[in-house]
Amino acid sequence: MLSRKISSDSHGQDSSYFLGWMEFEKNPYDEAKNPNGIIQMGLAENQLSFDLLESWLADNPDAIGLMRSDGESVFKELALFQDYHGLPAFKNELVEFMAKLRGNKVKFDPNKLVLTAGATSANETLMFCLADPGDAFLLPTPYYPGFDRDLKWRTGVEIVPIHCSSSNGFRITSSALEDAYLQAQDQGLKVKGVLITNPSNPLGTTVTRGELDLLIDFAVAKEIHIVSDEIYSGTVFDDDEPSFVSIAEAVNDRDLGGASESVRTLVHIVYSLSKDLGVPGFRVGMIYSEDEEVVSAATKMSSFGLISSQTQYTLSRMLSDEKFMRKYVGENRKRLKKRKEMLVSGLKGAGIKCLKSNACLYCWVDMRVLLRSNTFEAEKELWKRVVYEVGLNISPGSSCHCSEPGWFRMCFANMSEETLHVAIERLIAFAESIKKANVKPNNKQLSSLLVRNYSRTRSLTRWVVQLGSDDHRETDR
Repeated sequence: MLSRKISSDSHGQDSSYFLGWMEFEKNPYDEAKNPNGIIQMGLAENQLSFDLLESWLADNPDAIGLMRSDGESVFKELALFQDYHGLPAFKNELVEFMAKLRGNKVKFDPNKLVLTAGATSANETLMFCLADPGDAFLLPTPYYPGFDRDLKWRTGVEIVPIHCSSSNGFRITSSALEDAYLQAQDQGLKVKGVLITNPSNPLGTTVTRGELDLLIDFAVAKEIHIVSDEIYSGTVFDDDEPSFVSIAEAVNDRDLGGASESVRTLVHIVYSLSKDLGVPGFRVGMIYSEDEEVVSAATKMSSFGLISSQTQYTLSRMLSDEKFMRKYVGENRKRLKKRKEMLVSGLKGAGIKCLKSNACLYCWVDMRVLLRSNTFEAEKELWKRVVYEVGLNISPGSSCHCSEPGWFRMCFANMSEETLHVAIERLIAFAESIKKANVKPNNKQLSSLLVRNYSRTRSLTRWVVQLGSDDHRETDR
């Protein structure tokens, strides 16, 4: 009676990334009402600078009240029909903001900008524009778990992983690119492009200029597209590791001879205000492309997911306040860096290391020391214990298609400093308990341990049944 689309499991909802959220929603932590609940560390949301946004809105009530600075109402103007091109004032301010985040090393044309209801919509729209069902995009691993939904579910596009290794900080290499391309060919898939996140989700690192040059050369040689998701570009809090370079800047700096203009049409940027400005509920995303056909088609497709006129108006007023935006971006970066260092330092006290990072709202955490074996089965067991016993929802590396077990993404910007302290204390206590458990117990300790494990096994039964489907079985690796 229903379509094959809704009856299939291609949405990815059975991933541990989403299942952890479900457990959190059943038992959310609250300092006063539910202090033993699950703390949400799987949500990459920026709540650290909300006070700055609220202060600006308090000082500029006309922006949220749909009034011009001269006191004239714009309600009727915004409430009537709007076409899908978006408000010119908002698009102009958005491209200016994007340029400033990139040190004004690149300029953007508002006529080449397509507004979408968030980055999710932008990425999916690009897949519809650049690939047919059954075509493939190459993605470096680990990658954001939601891409299995955003890029594949409705478009029919396949994802082929570019396997990256912790041995070089999960950097993209020429051999990994070629291996992924050959793997796609062996599967009978036509490769239409490479999609990267820069800064990386889930690594929290900026892509190096060398990697960008490698990707440009690869795209030129294979005649395929590059999609660069740059929604975290304003969160770079440490320019020493290395600084953020947009794919647009990398293309501009390359001397590609007569092929330069044609290469520009192969490069497409996704951006959003969800992370940098911390307003994911406003659903503000965009596509930037030098390809006129892509811009035209994506603009028509955007009618299925528009940004409300009042949102565009309010944010255009905020973005136009240059003094405030400079203050916000600078202060937000300072707060992100402080919060990241707090998590890294706390985990270090538990003997847990993090990948060195310089951006984003999370850390890529190496918990291999806590695995009972170097397998994805052991990773999943550890993840279940962290969620169910420790009370932290974190994202396991297997949900991000990491090729090495034992890595986890932990978010730090979606909670108060006090809540993060609680999370760190729980992790430290858990790590210490595992270390003690690894010491061979005497007979009295063994008897006590068996009693506790029997009780824990009974309480875990329902959990194990629900999460019985592995994200990555051993045979998959």
